[in-house]
Amino acid sequence: MSDPSQYVRERHNDGTRDVRWPAAPEPLAVPVYDNHAHLEIADGDEPLTLEDQLERAAAVGVIGVVQAGGDVDSSRWSAWAAASHPRVLAAVAIHPNEAPAYEEAGELDAALAVIDELAAEPRVRAIGETGLDFFRTQDAGLPAQHRSFEAHISLAKKHGIAMQIHDRDAHDAVLETLERVGAPERTVFHCFSGDEAMARVAADRGYYLSFAGNVTFKNAQNLRDALAVTPRERILVETDAPFLTPTPHRGRPNAPYLIPVTLRFMAAELGVELDALCAQLAANTREVYGSFED
Repeated sequence: MSDPSQYVRERHNDGTRDVRWPAAPEPLAVPVYDNHAHLEIADGDEPLTLEDQLERAAAVGVIGVVQAGGDVDSSRWSAWAAASHPRVLAAVAIHPNEAPAYEEAGELDAALAVIDELAAEPRVRAIGETGLDFFRTQDAGLPAQHRSFEAHISLAKKHGIAMQIHDRDAHDAVLETLERVGAPERTVFHCFSGDEAMARVAADRGYYLSFAGNVTFKNAQNLRDALAVTPRERILVETDAPFLTPTPHRGRPNAPYLIPVTLRFMAAELGVELDALCAQLAANTREVYGSFED
């Protein structure tokens, strides 16, 4: 890909989804950040540029986004976006579901070398998303996932940056790997999907738990239980846009400007003032990724 700025992916739409953008929520009084989004994925009935996404977010108090990659092209786009826009920082990685395909093609080492190169850029502040996914990947692909995950852990340590973990149906294996090889100093469970017991283990080890819009879903009591026991200084918030749109907009396109919906829900669940929660989560984000102004 000669020009990363031209990269775009279309989200699959089978015609059954409501693709209208939800109305903007009431702005937050205390500004916050979206800890994980995929803004290279086009969605919605009205195409939005990166600038459109960032302006909509800023208008409701979401003043920065960590843009996450999942393969070579999206990681290059993420690094470009961060270098081009002061409200964007980047995470770069080979997603665990992509690792087996790269391995089968004999290209995993070359892909990891690209991630290593991108991770040296000043506004790339995390390796991610990486991890393990036992839901989508079959047994034959798991060795590649494990090799890729451990390589990404090494890269986060090498560059002294954070790591964003994708963990789907692989809780025990992810925790075991981190304990065995040693986790990076700042380790984030992106879109945390465990339960109260796992949240306690992760927090005790000093990991950060990032909650997305699915914490609002009716069938996600495990996430609300996990949120309740996570120390405030270990909580982050994200969209995982364009996915996991919070209730009452579930199924429609997601974007950073909808972070206030999730945050208001989280504040109510925790029984804390919204402004105080926003201030804490903004401080946590800066602690993990550094300043967006640098």
